[in-house]
Amino acid sequence: MPDTTPPTPQPPAVDVLVVGAGPTGLTLACDLARRGLRTHVVEAGDRLLAGSRGKSLQSRTLEVFDDLGVADALRAAGSLFPPMQTWRDGVRQGEWQLIEPDPQAPVSRHPRPWLVPQWRTLEILRERLLNLGGTLECGVRLTSLTQSDTHVSAEVTHSDGGRHLVSARYLVGADGSRSTVRESLGIALKGEDGGLRSAVVADVRVRGLDRDNWHVWPDPAGELLLCPLPGTADFQLNAKITGEEFTATPETVRALIAARTHLSADAVTAVGWFSFYRPRTAMAERFRHGRVFLAGDAAHVHPPGGGQGLNIGVQDAYNLGWKLGQVVRHDAPDALLDSYEVERRAAAADTLELSTRLYRAGRTSRDPHEQARYRGRVCHLLSVHYRDSELSTDARARRSPAGVRAGDRVPDLPCVTTEGPCGNLFELLRGPDFTLLAVNCALPAAAAGLRTHQVTGGPLAQELGTGLFVIRPDHHIGLAADGAEYLEHYLAQVGSEGGEM
Repeated sequence: MPDTTPPTPQPPAVDVLVVGAGPTGLTLACDLARRGLRTHVVEAGDRLLAGSRGKSLQSRTLEVFDDLGVADALRAAGSLFPPMQTWRDGVRQGEWQLIEPDPQAPVSRHPRPWLVPQWRTLEILRERLLNLGGTLECGVRLTSLTQSDTHVSAEVTHSDGGRHLVSARYLVGADGSRSTVRESLGIALKGEDGGLRSAVVADVRVRGLDRDNWHVWPDPAGELLLCPLPGTADFQLNAKITGEEFTATPETVRALIAARTHLSADAVTAVGWFSFYRPRTAMAERFRHGRVFLAGDAAHVHPPGGGQGLNIGVQDAYNLGWKLGQVVRHDAPDALLDSYEVERRAAAADTLELSTRLYRAGRTSRDPHEQARYRGRVCHLLSVHYRDSELSTDARARRSPAGVRAGDRVPDLPCVTTEGPCGNLFELLRGPDFTLLAVNCALPAAAAGLRTHQVTGGPLAQELGTGLFVIRPDHHIGLAADGAEYLEHYLAQVGSEGGEM
């Protein structure tokens, strides 16, 4: 019989409870844990996702993972995208590239997307979280939540039926498109399917198919793709489905491959993880309700076109993490947390539109160079900015309308400091701190306690121009000013008089 004993109240145990151990939840938990916040993650599944699902890591996401200390492990676990190979009637039709690098893209040390099965990304993030002192429990689902002016009480149920209350200063729902957190708050997810076709995705092993290409079979019923997954013997299957009736099983996956390719069902030697989904475009009415936040698919649902879903969720986490850190550890004003929805809602809306467009276009060799160039221009996420945010103050008397502005991701360019030449800027920015750059000018007295660098030359100085620049922990320019008169007010706004020390 189920346990009907009322859960026992417990005193506040953690600073932040993260619901959902996907890429968004684990990224956020890592960022919080490295800031010294007591961070706990609960995951309803008995283990982390076993499938390859979101396998594409875009340039901006790789920068985030570099900052969190996991980029090297992800590099070792993945590979560049292999060239696409189109088949017709069992005959190869030639290779083409899915994405061509954008020559106008902002400079990044990660200029090309990286292919890593999602299950491996999750393993790497979990290991990093535990090393940072965070905790994770699988087989624990959120049952209900209540909140007060000071904390959130979350009732959780274990897979064995046991229940207890977790008390946290804040709670973040990163529990996917069917978010229990969102439903508990009564926040609607508004959107539409827009006529997008359903699809099946699976991890399969296939005999007689080379692993040097991402294979594509165009078909009137819907294209089918098999992508070799680095570090494994598997391919990821993606296939669009005509009609709404499809039951994903190992048998139906084999039959689908046999029907649309030159391969026989017997050539599929194993079918691992698989899923059938109906893509839609939707966004939550709010990303915040009191002390509870929504992030990733819990806040916005994307079709898989362009591989943006995982990546935009990671960016949500990177934006929210430093703000929670400032409020919890440095008594920043609560209004700082309101900026999360303001900044990320606009970015999510843009990504929803992009993902829908790319999903409809598909991945075929029809006008391959045009498609590849378009993907290269729009998928890297390096140009996302927060220029309209209240946290972006550009007080310079003269600036180029086409130049870098407050709210932009700061250029990751080489620079020369008073300590001498250094590599690209992000090497100096690595870590959870705010950074003040004094470019071709003196450091002001008001900078005491901040991490500071005097930049005296190099491409970065040329790009930014003379002035003071406060760089947020997520690498966006918060303040750009000619002098120190705006500095004190800005630092008070973000609770960073002493930085993240």
